[in-house]
Amino acid sequence: MRTPATSRPNSPGSAVDWRIRFGVLSLIWGFSFLFIKVGNDGYAPPYVSFGRMFFGAAVLLVMLLVTRQRLPRGGRTWAHLAVAAFLCNALPFTLFAYAELTISSTLAGICNATTPLWGMVLSLVALSEDRPTRRRFAGLGLGFIGVLIVLGAWQGFSGQDPEGTLMALIASASYAVGWIYVRRTLSDTEDSHLAKSGTQLLLGTAQLAVAAPLFSPLPTSFPVVPLLAVLALGALGTGLAFLMQYALVAEVGPTTATMTTYFIPVIAATAGVSLLGEDLTWNTPVGAVIVLAGAALTQSRGGGPKASRTAAGSKPATAEGVRPGNPRPDTTRPDTTRPGSPRAGATQS
Repeated sequence: MRTPATSRPNSPGSAVDWRIRFGVLSLIWGFSFLFIKVGNDGYAPPYVSFGRMFFGAAVLLVMLLVTRQRLPRGGRTWAHLAVAAFLCNALPFTLFAYAELTISSTLAGICNATTPLWGMVLSLVALSEDRPTRRRFAGLGLGFIGVLIVLGAWQGFSGQDPEGTLMALIASASYAVGWIYVRRTLSDTEDSHLAKSGTQLLLGTAQLAVAAPLFSPLPTSFPVVPLLAVLALGALGTGLAFLMQYALVAEVGPTTATMTTYFIPVIAATAGVSLLGEDLTWNTPVGAVIVLAGAALTQSRGGGPKASRTAAGSKPATAEGVRPGNPRPDTTRPDTTRPGSPRAGATQS
């Protein structure tokens, strides 16, 4: 999606060197999995996701007011954004929250890094301009070998909860589906990324406001620490992170900006082990490195001039699949996520 220059908001912290903002963004998204785990200590997963969406939408709507931008007007755009909100936000956010009831935040962060792998698999079917190359196929195979190593496949996945792990992987796949959906349906609209992402989070908040009470009773108390974790997850990981990612994409380009994808699992693992006391066996970091190497290969476009022309002619993803929330410059991302959650081809919790 291309946004006219006049519609680009001034992102907070734009006077700060981009490398510092890159590091801060990686930290925010990496800590998102810890925030989910802490939020689960006080609230049912659907309400952790609802709070995340609510506080993230609040940040973007305030920014829309400050920059005097309007929400999209077309009914068709709102309909597509409602679908994007479900695929890129409501569903994966909730699945990750449920997953972290039984798996570590470290494992959730690594599962999140598989989004580019799912994206390649799905784009082969859904996006005719995404032609496979040997390098990308090798990356796909390498990435899923890494997943098996993380899960300890040779010992029967012992020590891992299959259901929780499956939910985290489905959440990551949902980000990829959402990104492709956005790319096919919303790439030509004239509304700004900020307007579309704000609307997407607003619609996702409404979806979870209806769905959450159907899956879990309303909270009867509001523990402070879990509430602060949900506030940080939404306002920082889903709201502010989008604004930072959007500014980075505009300043240094999507390729550099979305390198945050490769730092998120490292930060998630470090935070989980050091602050939550989670176990870390040798296969987890080794498998994670292989997953990230595979993901990097699936994003490459080797193959000579023809591949270069294809890459140059293809439309970039927009700024949390930007998964408002994981890690893409698209209305998805992202964190995006994902989150999600602002990311152009990135992955966010």
